[in-house]
Amino acid sequence: MQVDLLAGNCHRSAVMPQRRPTILLFDSGLGGLTVLSEVVASRPDADIVYAADDAAFPYGRLSEAALIARVLAVMERLVARFHPDLVVIACNTASTLVLPALRARFPIPFVGTVPAVKPAAARSRSGLVSVLATPGTVARDYTRGLIEHYAGGCEVTLVGATRLAGLAEAALKGETIGDSDVLAEIAPCFVARDGRRTDVVALACTHYPLLLARYRRLAPWPVEWIDPAPAVARRVTQLLGPAGDWRDAGEACAVFTAGTRLSGPARIALAGFGLARVEIEAMPA
Repeated sequence: MQVDLLAGNCHRSAVMPQRRPTILLFDSGLGGLTVLSEVVASRPDADIVYAADDAAFPYGRLSEAALIARVLAVMERLVARFHPDLVVIACNTASTLVLPALRARFPIPFVGTVPAVKPAAARSRSGLVSVLATPGTVARDYTRGLIEHYAGGCEVTLVGATRLAGLAEAALKGETIGDSDVLAEIAPCFVARDGRRTDVVALACTHYPLLLARYRRLAPWPVEWIDPAPAVARRVTQLLGPAGDWRDAGEACAVFTAGTRLSGPARIALAGFGLARVEIEAMPA
């Protein structure tokens, strides 16, 4: 069995497309845009579809059975419509649970986004590491298995932030969010014990890097914040092979399952990520 922290427990080898590849990036909301940026930079030859299941946002409120059923149902629709060569699940909450079901259902490669426990433990000098995630990701056996396997020499603090993904989305849409609200969400990451302090924090939700500058400003002391997006982009290229030599850039569009909260500032933000074309694939929660 091949172990791949970014893609899940097992993966199939991808068939290198002889045409321009289509990459589907999937999240419950806008957090996956942090992964999109890295994927576009590494694969400018690809057609990109960014799909947000905003009708069911946030995924953390769903039971495990409901989350699996929801992601499979939405993915059925998206795969049938866009025929992607590869799918990135740009959501930690879904990746730590749904990847096996997706691989069993669809004959295409899936790249997941899982907590960066291994690099966090390797980079820590103090031995105090924190994983900032959603409550759902914190509760997963998958997450605890990563800690047992890769962070045995560290003390790992799991922080399930209840509001941070929503705050990140609000900020991206141009809404005002308070420093005190953000600090309350990240404060449990900072642990001081026996003269040591937390020195690495793994951002285990793709929404969280949207507020990285705010974390750095509000942090009680400097830490290294690990964003898994660059590693996800590298994995995409490993599976698809080298970028094609097309002179023109690939097409990109965003698809939402509701779109009811797509304000003017939100559309401007999407355009800034290269997603000027927005479509609705209505799928009520």
